[in-house]
Amino acid sequence: MAATPAAVRTAAVRATTAGAHRHWLLRPIGFNVNQCCFAPRSSAAYRHGVPRQRSDLTSHCHTSQLCERTCGLLDSVLHVVLPRHRPLGLARRRMNPPVYRPLVDLSTMEERHIILTYRLDRATIHELCAQLEPDLMSPICQPTGIPPLVQVLSVLHFLASGSFQTTVAISSGMSQPMFSKVLSRVLSALMKYMRSYIIFPEVGELATVKGDFYALGHIPNIIGAIDGTHVALVPPKESEQVYRNRKSYHSMNVQVVCLADQYISHVNAKFPGSVHDAYVMRNSSIPYVMEQLQRHRVWLIGDSGYLNLSWLLTPVRNPQTRAEERYNEAHGRTRRIIERTFGVLKARFRCLHMTGGSLMYSPKKVCQIIVGCCMLHNLALRRQVPFLQEDGTDGGVVAAVGPVEREEEEDDGDDTDNRDTVIQQYFQ
Repeated sequence: MAATPAAVRTAAVRATTAGAHRHWLLRPIGFNVNQCCFAPRSSAAYRHGVPRQRSDLTSHCHTSQLCERTCGLLDSVLHVVLPRHRPLGLARRRMNPPVYRPLVDLSTMEERHIILTYRLDRATIHELCAQLEPDLMSPICQPTGIPPLVQVLSVLHFLASGSFQTTVAISSGMSQPMFSKVLSRVLSALMKYMRSYIIFPEVGELATVKGDFYALGHIPNIIGAIDGTHVALVPPKESEQVYRNRKSYHSMNVQVVCLADQYISHVNAKFPGSVHDAYVMRNSSIPYVMEQLQRHRVWLIGDSGYLNLSWLLTPVRNPQTRAEERYNEAHGRTRRIIERTFGVLKARFRCLHMTGGSLMYSPKKVCQIIVGCCMLHNLALRRQVPFLQEDGTDGGVVAAVGPVEREEEEDDGDDTDNRDTVIQQYFQ
């Protein structure tokens, strides 16, 4: 049976390829395929690059016979080794792009189960994914083959559960190193939209904000409650003592200002746990913002760990009159909203709570995790996503995580004129 032209071409190409590989295999030992002669060299000559001596075919007949036998043996070996579908070395195998097969289908999950697992409802997750998709589908991220929705879901699960990366990665259908990259990518994408989620009240909104706070404790002109909370982390070895707080564990000191509806209007998470709350406040943007709003006669409300300033109301430490006692009671009812905000925030995102363990990341990444959780907390409030406990019941209003130990601030610079005016006008 005559061979087809395609078979003839394939045989010719295979013969050429086999000859090239035969020459490559015999060259190190001094075998000259072109002259069909054998010119052996010592190992020292081969290492120092001494050229082979040319030999004449007529004077080395026995070498020619050895060459023919060797070439025949190599041809038979290469015939078996070379792939039959194509010549070796002529084309590189084209690698198929990785295809990720998600293990979780959001469309088949119940709404309550979605909220329990990811702390957001289905519509809010899709909205968040659409906003972050341009940053999660950059050319650098495309080879991973992981859809943006899966990246967002895996990070939400990690923040909500406070579990280890390995556990979240297995439930998401990816490896732990890949999830580590996804976590950094999603957090970086979230930081670009921080000012769209954490917003201090504008001038036109002050009247509404003051009315909401007045309904809590009947103190007028309050536009925010300020306080600090600690988020545990594993500290860097070179600065371990800097992150040890007054409760003898390592943490980041997070300053938060919230509204009467638990909306977070300001967050500062860049200071270690050993830093005092008042120092964090002085080195944040809050003093500048409040000084700009002083013409509107508004105040923040804080605990006794802060100084009483012209724009910050603190409780009376040693009340002497009934009016001061009534003021302290109203102050406590109003300021309690920041403790409830901390309770809801840490219950919604267990990675921030002590029961979720210490965050084993660098301080910079811990700061991103804290700010990202505050952003998602505000998003859940904006979209009116109900807060559910682990047993599926409505969480409602969560109280403070536990009794809070206060570190008193020195009295130097304490300005009580505004507080005395409020007591005289509203609590006599």
